[in-house]
Amino acid sequence: MPKHDADRLLNAFAQPRSVQLWRALLPLKSCVSFMNTGAHPDDEISTMLAALHYRDGINLSHACSTRGEGGQNAIGTETGVDLGVVRTREMERAADILDMTQYWLCQYPGDPLADFGFSKSGEETLEKWGEARTLERFVWILRTERPDIAAVTFLDVPGQHGHHRAMTKSAYKAVILAADPEAFPEQNLPVWHVKKLYLPAWSGAGDAYDDDLPPPPATVEIDGTGQDPVIGMDYAQLGQVSRAYHQTQGMGTWVAPGKEKKWPLHLAWAADEAPHDEHSIFEGLPQTLDQLANYAKAPEIGLLLFTAQSAMDAALEHWPHANRVMTSLLAALEAVREAKAQCPSHAKAEIIHRLDAKEMQLQRALYFACPVRASLSSDQIYARPGDAVRFEVELDSPFDIEATVVCPAGWQVTKEAPHQFEVRVPVDALPSDPLPDIWSPVRANEDVHLQLAWTIEGVKIEMQIDPLQRLNILPAHEVALEPKAILLNKQCLATKSIERAGGSADDLQIAGDDSLECEVGARGIALTAKENIEPGLYELPVTLGGEDAYFVRRMHYPHTGPLNRAEPARLSVRVLDATLPRGRIGYIGGGSDRVDYWLNQFGVEVANIDDDAIAAGRFDDFDSIIVGVFAFRTRPELLNNIETLHRWVHGGGNLLTLYHRPWDNWDKDRVPLAPLEIGKPSLRWRVTDENAAVTYLAPEHEVLNGPNTIGADDWADWHKERGLYFASTWDDAYQPLLSMHDAGEKPLEGSLLVGAFGKGRHIHTSLILHHQLDKLVPGAYRLIANLLDWSRSG
Repeated sequence: MPKHDADRLLNAFAQPRSVQLWRALLPLKSCVSFMNTGAHPDDEISTMLAALHYRDGINLSHACSTRGEGGQNAIGTETGVDLGVVRTREMERAADILDMTQYWLCQYPGDPLADFGFSKSGEETLEKWGEARTLERFVWILRTERPDIAAVTFLDVPGQHGHHRAMTKSAYKAVILAADPEAFPEQNLPVWHVKKLYLPAWSGAGDAYDDDLPPPPATVEIDGTGQDPVIGMDYAQLGQVSRAYHQTQGMGTWVAPGKEKKWPLHLAWAADEAPHDEHSIFEGLPQTLDQLANYAKAPEIGLLLFTAQSAMDAALEHWPHANRVMTSLLAALEAVREAKAQCPSHAKAEIIHRLDAKEMQLQRALYFACPVRASLSSDQIYARPGDAVRFEVELDSPFDIEATVVCPAGWQVTKEAPHQFEVRVPVDALPSDPLPDIWSPVRANEDVHLQLAWTIEGVKIEMQIDPLQRLNILPAHEVALEPKAILLNKQCLATKSIERAGGSADDLQIAGDDSLECEVGARGIALTAKENIEPGLYELPVTLGGEDAYFVRRMHYPHTGPLNRAEPARLSVRVLDATLPRGRIGYIGGGSDRVDYWLNQFGVEVANIDDDAIAAGRFDDFDSIIVGVFAFRTRPELLNNIETLHRWVHGGGNLLTLYHRPWDNWDKDRVPLAPLEIGKPSLRWRVTDENAAVTYLAPEHEVLNGPNTIGADDWADWHKERGLYFASTWDDAYQPLLSMHDAGEKPLEGSLLVGAFGKGRHIHTSLILHHQLDKLVPGAYRLIANLLDWSRSG
C-alpha cells in the first residue's frame, strides 16, 4: 500500500521477512476451515479468530451482509455509500491481519442488502433485504468457501439488532440450502455440507443492545489465552490489531498481556449426530492432512497426505532457517499436487478444495522462504479510460523468474523494458468497483497485479502480488458541483450559485425544468426558480459534451490508501414552503452534523460559535443556540462553561440540544437545565420505523404551531428512523410534546422535550433532524424552524 519512499522503508522495517514467512507457515498446521458471519464490518469475533489462526492454523473466512454504510464516521465526513466504501477497505485490512478471506452479501451501491439503519426485528430486516436474495448470496458464499464450521456472532433474540438477528436466522437456513442440490441450481456450484453451526454462549447486551433471553448453554469452549511465540503478542492483542483498522468506528483496544480469554460456544446444529459435550470444535473433523484420507475414505492417497503434512510440520519446525523451510515446503507441494491428481472421485468433494487451499498457501510460503523479493508500483493512483499507465517491477532473485503484469480482459499490456510495463486502460472501461465481493489473503485482489512463476528442483511455483498502491479507474466524464444538492424555500426564493469543476460553459449542460432555469457561465452555474414552482424534489441530469457525466468522491486515509466512488451526476433541488425562525441563531457543532450548512441553505443566517467564544461565555449575541450532535463530547470548552450557558438560558436564551448518547459527557444532572437522562441500552430508547405514527401530547404547544403548523405531512418521507437515544426520565420542568413507538412496543415520549427556565427555554430532541436535513426532508426544516423561533423582544 505505501507509495512514498519513507512509507515503504517504514513498512518494510515493520514487517520483517522472517515474520512474514512465519505468518505464511501458520495455515499449514490445519485443513479445517471456519467461517464467522456478521451483519456489519466489526461484527467479527476478532480476538477469538486470532487464536484460531495464529495458534491452530485454521483457515478463516468472514461473511458480512452489509458494508456498514448506515453507521457513523469517527474520522471523516463520509456517510452512506461513501462510508461503506471506506469500511469495506477497513474490513479488508482487518482481515489481512487474521489471514482471513472476506466475503460480502451486499454487492453494489443501492443493493437492497444494505445497512439501512437500526432495526429491532430480523423479519423487518429480511423484508428490506429480501430473504430470497439474502439466502442466495449466503448459499453462494458457503458453496464457494466450503467451510467446515460456521459461527454466528450474535443471537437471534429480542433486544438484539435486527440485522444481527437476520444473519443468524439466515445462517440456519443457508447451511441446509447449501447442501441441497435443488436450491439455487443457477449458481453452477457443487453443493456443500457445513458440518457444524455454533452460536455464541454469551449475551450481546450492553450500552446498545439488551438481549431479552439468556444465552444458550455452552457446549464447547475456545481458549484464546496465550501468545504467538514469534510475534510476541497475545492472541487477544493480535485480534485488537485487526480491530484497530476499523478506524471509522473508533475500534482497537489495548489488552494487557497475560490475561485469560475464553470463548464459550453452543453447538446449535450439526450435519451428523454430534455429542453436545465436545472437548473441541475440531471433534469429528480432519484437523490435519494426515487425518483427511481416513475422514474422506480415500486410503489410496493416505501416504501422500501424510507426507505432505509431515513436510509442512517440518517447515514450521525449521523456521527461521529459510533454506531448510524451503526444502520442506517443496516436498509438501509435490505431495499435495500428486494427491490431487490421484484423489478418487468419491472423495473429491471433501479433499480437492482443501488441497487447492494448501497449494496456494504453500506457494505463498515458498515465496517468503525463497530469496525472492518483488514488487509492482506506479506513480499513478488514478487513470481514466484510454489512459496509458506505466508500472515498474522490482525483482531480486537468483532464480529465472517470469514476471508478468496481469490485467483484466480487454486491457493492453506492453513490456517496454525488462522491468517496465505500459498498461492501457480501454476506452470503455468502467470506474473501479468501490464494493468488491471478495478479498483474499492468498490471491491478487487488484485489477492490475504481478504474476510470478519460477521453478526449483523441478517444482513450479506461482505467486500473485498486488501493487504497492491500487490503481483507481475514474469515469471518462467527471464533473464536480458544489453544492450537489440545493434547497429552495418558496418564502424567500433567490438565485442560487453553484461552483463547477470540470467541463466548460460550452459543453456542460444541466437539464432544467419548466420551473427551474440553469444558466451555465464561465464562473459557475446560476439556478433560478420561477415563482410558480411547486414544492417537491427535482433531479436534474448533468452531461458533458452530450455524454453522461459522473460525480466522483475521492477518499484517502493512511490506513486505507486511495479510494473512489463514481455515480451519475445529478443536481438535486428540493423546493419547500416554510416560514423562517425569528432571532439571531448560533451553532456549536460536534463534528457529526451539517445543521449550520443546511440552515443557511434554508435561508436562516447561522453563526458558528468557536471555542474562544465559548470559553469567554459570549452567548448574548444570540437569541437561539443549537448544540450539535455529540458536541458535549467533542467540544470540551462547552462542558467547562455549562454554567454560563445555563445563565444565558435563564436570561432569555433559547437552547436547542440535538441528540447525545449517555457517554457523550451527558451528565443528566449537570448538562441539562434540570435532570434529564438518556435511556440505555439504546435499542430500548429509539424508534427505528421512519414511518412510525407520531402522536401529539400537547397539540396546542407553540413549538408545534408556529411559525409553521406541524401536521401529518411533515412526518412523511423521513429516512432511516425517527430518532434514537430518547430521554428515559426527566424533571417535571420538561414537557414531552410527542409520543411514538415501533410496532408491538410501548409508546416513547422522550423524543422532544421543552422546558421553561427563567425567561428562556431548553429544548432537547432525539429526533434525527440533522440526518433528515441532509436528506432534504421538508418536515424536518419546518420543525427545526419552530424549535429555533425565538426573540427576546418577541
